[in-house]
Amino acid sequence: MSFKKTAILFVVGLVLLSCKEDPTAKINKENAEAAQQRDYSIKNESPIINFDRSEHDFGTINEGDVVETTFDFKNTGKNELIIYSAKASCGCTVPEYPKQPILPGESGIIKVKFNSAGKPNKQMKEITLTTNTLNGVEKVFIKAQVTPKAS
Repeated sequence: MSFKKTAILFVVGLVLLSCKEDPTAKINKENAEAAQQRDYSIKNESPIINFDRSEHDFGTINEGDVVETTFDFKNTGKNELIIYSAKASCGCTVPEYPKQPILPGESGIIKVKFNSAGKPNKQMKEITLTTNTLNGVEKVFIKAQVTPKAS
């Protein structure tokens, strides 16, 4: 018998022998219930970040313009909101974010500055916030139509 056939028979035999037991029989009901309660608590007790809008359009600007906007948000969840970091998809875009926790019901702002130097034509930039929300990551976007400098 060839090596290939022997290897296939070995794998098939291993699969057949390893599937004798019902894996669900090994689950401890108490552990499953505790995990379900934990997941429910995490989902319902997490901070929630609600932005006034998720995108800002600067419209038509001239290449070299430095423009900025703010994204207002509110923590509508049940625990304090923590923003660990804010990163833009390009070095031409600089986000600033609150470093202190935002308590439930409180508001904050994300300030975003865009430098259009060397960025002619249509621009779309993504700002990614790493947070303690259920998703863990939240995003806002800026866009602009940048009129190129005359050559």
